[in-house]
Amino acid sequence: MKMLLLLAAALSVARPASAAPPTCYSRVLALSREITASFKELQTSNTVDSCVETLPRLYLDIHNYCVLAKLRDFVAYPGCDRVAEVNELKEKARSLYTILISYCRRDLVFLTDDCNALEIPISPPIEHSITES
Repeated sequence: MKMLLLLAAALSVARPASAAPPTCYSRVLALSREITASFKELQTSNTVDSCVETLPRLYLDIHNYCVLAKLRDFVAYPGCDRVAEVNELKEKARSLYTILISYCRRDLVFLTDDCNALEIPISPPIEHSITES
C-alpha cells in the first residue's frame, strides 16, 4: 500500500502543468491562430497558384460573432479548388466552424459583432528596444 501511494505521488509530481485537457476556448483559439497564420503564409508564398490572390481575406477573431459568417464564406468560396494548400485550409476552417457551432456553442461568449473588424485586422503594437534611438 505504501509503495502504491509513493508511485501515485511520483506520477502526480512528474506530470507537467500543461497536461490538462484543452478547453473549448483553448482549442478554438489555437485553431483560429493556426488558420490565420496558414492563410498569411499561403498569401506570401510564391509557389502557389495566382488564384490565391482572389480568396476572401481570412483574419479570425473568435471573440467576434461575425467569425461564423467569415468561416462559412471562406469554406464556400468556389475558387482555388485545384490548390491543395487551399483545400487543407478550407478543411481547417470547416473544422473550426463545426467546433464553434456545435461542440463549444454554449461555452463561448462573443464580445462583439463588428464584421468590419475582421476585414482590417489591427496590427499588434511594435515593441521598441532600449538600444534603439
